[in-house]
Formats: sequence, structure tokens, C-alpha cells
Amino acid sequence: MIYTVTFNPSLDYIVSVDDFVCGKVNRTTKEYILPGGKGINVSQVLTNLGVDNTALGFAAGFTGKILEELLREQKIISDFIQVQNGMTRINVKLCTKAGENKEETEINGQGPMVSGEELECLMHKLEQLTCEDILVVSGSICKGVSEYIYADIIKLCNENNVKVVVDASGMLLRNAVEYGPFLIKPNHHELGHIFGKKLSDYDEVVFYAKELQNRGAQNVLVSMGAKGAVLVAEDGEVYVSKAPTGTVINSVGAGDSMVAGFLTGYLDTNDYETALQMGICTGSASAFSDGLATRSMVRKLLLEI
Repeated sequence: MIYTVTFNPSLDYIVSVDDFVCGKVNRTTKEYILPGGKGINVSQVLTNLGVDNTALGFAAGFTGKILEELLREQKIISDFIQVQNGMTRINVKLCTKAGENKEETEINGQGPMVSGEELECLMHKLEQLTCEDILVVSGSICKGVSEYIYADIIKLCNENNVKVVVDASGMLLRNAVEYGPFLIKPNHHELGHIFGKKLSDYDEVVFYAKELQNRGAQNVLVSMGAKGAVLVAEDGEVYVSKAPTGTVINSVGAGDSMVAGFLTGYLDTNDYETALQMGICTGSASAFSDGLATRSMVRKLLLEI
């Protein structure tokens, strides 16, 4: 079973506005609400691909109840801890055109305050996982939670040989690497930020991905936008996959979709090259659509590459 953890999930209110003007009344041409948060995105795509999973994390207030209702409608199993202080955040995603160019603007809410007791409830759930399970921890954390939390989770899971995937940036990722996560997935900007570098080509990405592998990560998957992705694998090989061609409609969730696709390919074949190709096509399928990747969309892109 795959489990995902989203510390600070959200309701994503996605709106499209033609010729947005700041300071004026603007009217939407399209709008919808989706359950959001990086781990939840992974769970949604895994479900779309037919992979059993359970979404863990924290929910609070009336927005938390709506979040869980939306997940039930999508047949996604969730087991959230109810937080007493605050409410599940609402994130606004504004898509607009400026002349011929498309722009995306995000306004993200804060989320609830998680207490020590509530955090312990999550850790108790994670203690029940076994070597047959994979745990995905991703995204930002809520108020009241330490930046060492992902490292603490990996240390706990190592006791039961649980494979842990980390998709995070900054100190959350840096603190986690040394405890040997099965997979980390920074993009090339996040990877460069760790080392104070601006990375643009494959050789640079491979070099610094190996540095993170030397620090403890077993596999390092680096997404590079339109250039594709690089996997520095624990078997000593470096795998590179170009991205399929297509028009980017909405980049929200593309990286999370790559994680879901990679795990699906890995579980199906136990082959890293196949997993990488599945990951890049799943991420692209989400980027090329209004929603998140579906199995049919991914299959179509796999034929292209």
C-alpha cells in the first residue's frame, strides 16, 4: 500500500480571468474547486492510475470537512487527523492572459496550527506501516511543526524498512536527506538552491543530484520542466528522459503527478528506466490538461516517447 502525508492540505479555488486588471472588478470565465496539497495530488493521480493508496494528514474546520467530502467523491481513501485550532486553507489559483502571454498567480492560505498531541497521532499511524508499504511525504508543513519533521518520519519508518519518498524543498529536504529516503524529487531550481547554484543543463543536474545521493538519498529524481527529467538511481545508473511535446495548460500538480507516475511504473516493473518514463509522462499529462493525469492520457504520451 502507498500512503501519502499532506501536512497542510487545501481547497484549491482555480479561476480563469480574461485580461485581468489589478484594482478593478474582474469576472471569471471558468472556475472550479479541487482538493489540494502535494500529497493529496499524489493520491489523486495514483487513484486515477488504479493504484491503491491512503491519504493521511491534517484537516480542520468546515473547509476540512469539504476537503474530505471531495476526496470521497473521487473515491480516494483518507484518514485525516482533525485539528482543533484553525481551518484547512483555501488557495486561490488565478489564470489570466496578458496580451498573448498566459500568467498564473497563486495566493496560498496559512492553514491550521497543529498541536504536539495531534502530531503524535500522525506518528502513531506511521508506526503501523511495514516493509510492504511506501510512504510519500511532500509539500509544506503547518504552523507548530518543526522543519525536522520529515527527517523524524524517515527515522521512524526506517525501523520497519518502509520506503519513504520526499518531495519538498529547503530545510525540509536538507534535513531529511541524510536519513536515507528511498526517493527525493526536487526540481532543478530547488536542487540548485540547495547548493547556491543556477542549474540549466543535464550534466550540472546529474553532478549535484549525485551530491545529494552521497549525502544519503537512495534515488534522486530531478524534474526539469520542458527539458524532461533526470534520475540518479541507487543501481549506479543515470537515466534521462525528455518530456513529451504539448501545450502547458496548468502546471499545478505536475511534479506531484511525476511522483505518482514514477511509483506506479516502479511497482509494475521494478525497473528504474520504465519508472522514469512513466513519471515524466504522468507529470506532462497533468501539465497538458485542466485537471490531473488520467490513465488514458498517460498511455497516449507513453506512445510518443
